[in-house]
Amino acid sequence: MASTMTESRHSVAESWRSYGTRGYRPRTDPRSRPPWRRGLPAPYVLPAGFAALLAVGTVAAGLHGRLTATGVLICCAVVVAALAPVAEPAAAVPLGLVGWLTAVGFSRPPYADLRLTGVVPERAAVTLAVTAFVAAVAGAVVRQWAARVTLESVDRRRENGIDLRRQLAGGAIAAAGLPALTALLTAFGTQLDLSDDLLIYLVLVVASTVVGGFWPGVFAAVAACLLLNWYFTKPLHTFTIAEPRNLLALVLFVTVAVAVSSVVHLAARREADASRSARETESLLGLAQTVLGGADTPGDVLDHLTSSHGGHAELLERVSGRWIMVASSGTTEPGASMLRFEVRPDLALEVNGQAASATTSLLAGYTAQAVAALDRARLRTQAAQAEALAEGDRMRTALLRAVSHDLRTPLASIKASVSSLRQTDVSWSAEDEAELLANIEQNADRLDALVGNLLDMSRLQAGSLAPFLRATAIDEVAPVALRGLDDADQMLIVVPDDLPLVRADPGLLERVLANLFSNALRHSPPDQRPALRAREDGDRVILDVIDHGCGVPAELKERIFEPFARLDERSPGVGLGLAVAKGFAEAMGGAIVAIDTPRGGLTVRVTMPALMSGVPATVSR
Repeated sequence: MASTMTESRHSVAESWRSYGTRGYRPRTDPRSRPPWRRGLPAPYVLPAGFAALLAVGTVAAGLHGRLTATGVLICCAVVVAALAPVAEPAAAVPLGLVGWLTAVGFSRPPYADLRLTGVVPERAAVTLAVTAFVAAVAGAVVRQWAARVTLESVDRRRENGIDLRRQLAGGAIAAAGLPALTALLTAFGTQLDLSDDLLIYLVLVVASTVVGGFWPGVFAAVAACLLLNWYFTKPLHTFTIAEPRNLLALVLFVTVAVAVSSVVHLAARREADASRSARETESLLGLAQTVLGGADTPGDVLDHLTSSHGGHAELLERVSGRWIMVASSGTTEPGASMLRFEVRPDLALEVNGQAASATTSLLAGYTAQAVAALDRARLRTQAAQAEALAEGDRMRTALLRAVSHDLRTPLASIKASVSSLRQTDVSWSAEDEAELLANIEQNADRLDALVGNLLDMSRLQAGSLAPFLRATAIDEVAPVALRGLDDADQMLIVVPDDLPLVRADPGLLERVLANLFSNALRHSPPDQRPALRAREDGDRVILDVIDHGCGVPAELKERIFEPFARLDERSPGVGLGLAVAKGFAEAMGGAIVAIDTPRGGLTVRVTMPALMSGVPATVSR
């Protein structure tokens, strides 16, 4: 592949298969974003970590000194080392901080004494800081390595449900509200105990969490805990806690506040996911409606993608070692990263510049539809080619049958008559010669009609028919159409004197009527004459060619107008007369249908557009 198409290879998550994209592998520009898994979200990890650290402190306090300071530090380090690698990197900071506070407060009796200076706090700070940092880095390295060898979803951005503006607003509430609330309580809240202060601060922490989400809530919880410790926990204005129950209350306060923050954050995340899923569903529904509406080419699918989500999209096919563009849509944005979906070794979809609403799973769905549309288009082309080949085979078979029987019969009759007339050893009477000559003429006319229908059908099949439409009189064309037909004097022509002219090609209309007359004369019994009856119907002229034969069943009335259709194999002809008549009538803007004749028989009705009276008529001679 050319250097401009060099991309790194990534696999697509299993969730794409719900869109029918099994086996798709996206390729992205290595400069776009690395294969990075963020780890478990902090709203999941921090409540569990704080609860585990609280359990460590409770056990240390319950053992009354039997668990040394080193043991408490080791337990806190184990909790941090276990959770920091699996969490997103930002969660390591509050885990290490709360672990340090636990190690300092529960390292030795009295356990409520938070002495932030000395050997134990310093050793705990170094140990937990190094543990949190190493664990977070190790987790990131392991996830990065795992992303290279396992399936990974490459989303364009992670939806956290709360935008930056709300996070800043939540942080502002905490930054401004906590100092104001502290000042208010220190000035007027002398009658309140610590439990009342905890509940009041919890209201502000929850408010900050509802507005800003998880991290502003965590910041507010930690800040509120420190303010409560400094201003409302004896001894005041120190971080030392005289009573263990106050320390437990503060730890529980932080844990509850972080848990509430986690719930709010996860609810916002699920709302964002639901909204994104709704947008994806709406987009795919619009695509399905477009495809079901008939716009199911690859170009139509890509047009829907770019019109809905912007950017540029190309469907590529690998031919002879080179990528060839099959369809494209949209405008390429300079500098935008390219995302490639490799459907098969020879098919790929490249997109760039789409909006954030075009998630990876949604693009995979569009990829599946574009490839399916390409396959459908090629199947339609192959089906049309196969149908054309089948039609050609049918035409060749019918022509072969016509040449072998219907064309050879008149030729044999003509040859026999000519050979008889040329015999020198036989003396023919005048009546015999007249009969032989009449037979030659009759079979020559029949041969001419057959060849004419074959030529007319070839013109219709080739689409080379170009009618010259002009004002035409039915009463002038109909008699001309009877020329050369057997028993032409049996045909009854009924045309009103005030019948308007029709817009038609006189030569083609003559061929239409001649074929219909021939069919009617062949199927009418001797005692009932076939007829042409013309009448006006609004802006149309209706021509009914009526015979009184055995008729045609209703289910076969459409079939009789197909080329080489013969309901009775014993009847003469190759089955082209009605097909030619239908083709010529429709080429002139008319219509032709078959209906039942009252009291038995078949009526072929031709409808032609009428012209106003006073227009001079033209007839083919």
